[in-house]
Amino acid sequence: MDRLADLSDRLRAVVSQRMATDPAHDLAHLDRVWVNAQAIADDRTDMPVLLAASYLHDLVNLPKDDPHRHLASRKSASEAESILAELGYDAIQIQAVGHAITAHSFSANIPPETTEARILRDADRLDALGAIGIARTFSVSGALGRALYDPADPFAERRPLDDLHFSIDHWKVKLLNLPHEMLTDTGKQIATRRAERMISFLDDFAEEIGNPLPQTWTTR
Repeated sequence: MDRLADLSDRLRAVVSQRMATDPAHDLAHLDRVWVNAQAIADDRTDMPVLLAASYLHDLVNLPKDDPHRHLASRKSASEAESILAELGYDAIQIQAVGHAITAHSFSANIPPETTEARILRDADRLDALGAIGIARTFSVSGALGRALYDPADPFAERRPLDDLHFSIDHWKVKLLNLPHEMLTDTGKQIATRRAERMISFLDDFAEEIGNPLPQTWTTR
């Protein structure tokens, strides 16, 4: 077994024991982020750093409605340090993993300054798009007790967008904008394809609820 595969197995074993259960931030999410990260990476990428960041970025995961959520990535980076040391990462690698973890968070608002940090941010956000993104949206909304949509105005044509109460609103507020926020060319290409799948779903969704999808939802 090569070093990367061995590290992957050991990291998965660690996070499976330490991560809290969350419908959108579980071990399967970390596996998908690693798949996405490998799709974006090139021969200039430090793969052991990217691997560790992919599996440890949600080590501390706070609910979306937690007032301290913006601190979660910093806490994850801090808790990752001892794990990385036990796995044989040196001080420079630990610092690199820590930066990638802290900078991946949407709420932390920390600019990613390294190749691995930019890849991780894109890889994590890709998991909010496409078929998986659709499933995650409704899973999280259900856990938080949010309605699927506003039956009086499903696509917020006569009201402000409100993704704290309506799941579909979150697509317009954040998710459908993600392709334009990607930091890597490959990440943007993948994100664009996945967003197109979500638009296709929205077309069917709009037809089934008897309310045409506004053009403003399909053009950005």
